[in-house]
Amino acid sequence: MTRPAPDAPDAPVETRWKGRFITVKQQGMWEYVSRSRGIHAAVILALDDAADARHVILVEQYRVPMGKNCLELPAGLVGDDTAGEAVEIAAERELEEETGYRAAHWHVVGEFFSSPGMVSESFTLLIATGLTRVGDGGGVDSEEIIVHRVPLAGVADFVAAKRAAGCGIDVRVAMLLAGGLLANL
Repeated sequence: MTRPAPDAPDAPVETRWKGRFITVKQQGMWEYVSRSRGIHAAVILALDDAADARHVILVEQYRVPMGKNCLELPAGLVGDDTAGEAVEIAAERELEEETGYRAAHWHVVGEFFSSPGMVSESFTLLIATGLTRVGDGGGVDSEEIIVHRVPLAGVADFVAAKRAAGCGIDVRVAMLLAGGLLANL
């Protein structure tokens, strides 16, 4: 059974605060955050096939809102510096900047929303394969990203160890634990 929305979908949207990257809005009783300037994110599931096993490339970095390091899939903003940037171009750039890898093959999985009750931001998930290491990664400026190359068969233990060590775990890492997406690759 569908319940009616507490506010009409045509209620006016009010901007409460706007910064360079985020905007706080209110529509009726709902308060939420959106990305400024229409930018969104590209999230990369980078899979490295080695002779011994398939590996996934994960990144770890300090996240100010959490006050601690977070284990994540490589990701970055699309269109933050160049309006109209293609998601594939942003993904290629972010994969190399964050991890030091380039991919020969890209597959766009689709658009997803990470916390739709609070944030209107979407991200496009891309799968990168045919990886070649071309640098150290680590990000740009002061990002200080740690790159992890983890055997896919050992992801659950790796994530558990990171969590036990106090690391936050990005919700997108959960798809590696569920395995549904990876079963068809």
